[in-house]
Amino acid sequence: MRYQIHARRKLLALSALTVFAAATSHAAAESSIADPEKLDAEGFREVLVQVGDVYISGQPTPAGLERLQALGVTTVVNLRTAREMDSREIVPFDEAEILATLGMTYVHIPAGGPATPYAPAMVEQFATALAAADGKVLLHCTVAWRASHLWTAYLTQYKDVALADAVAHSRQINLGELPLEGFLGERLLIQTAQ
Repeated sequence: MRYQIHARRKLLALSALTVFAAATSHAAAESSIADPEKLDAEGFREVLVQVGDVYISGQPTPAGLERLQALGVTTVVNLRTAREMDSREIVPFDEAEILATLGMTYVHIPAGGPATPYAPAMVEQFATALAAADGKVLLHCTVAWRASHLWTAYLTQYKDVALADAVAHSRQINLGELPLEGFLGERLLIQTAQ
């Protein structure tokens, strides 16, 4: 019952945010953020999107990682939990090992689930990894929902993009549900446009 109430509240907040975003949307380009470009997702689960020097995707395959290496990606930020990555039924290869073989930097920021709930520190870890990267960066999770959530929080916290604009931008990637409050460290009070 508690879960159902929480889910309804999320849906109401998402609906209000959608109305607010539509009513107040400005081009994300105003803050020098490139528009998301959907790419052929071969080698990735569900989606592969490029936003400037950042790629956002679902789980890559080894071939997908090699493809991105050829495109100049030097750092991979993985948001999947340790349980997901340790299960060979879920991910049938060792991503960190493959990236080491390819000479790419691996950053693991487990996000989601009861053991690793979204938190502002995760946004800071991502910003640090992005700043330290010597090349392009891949941010991924399972199907790009968590990655889109983190990307949205990053845009608001580090690129001064208005929340409504960041949400509109990330909807073009694969935003999914909207549990941004954990990443941002505050309760979102979204007003609908009159």
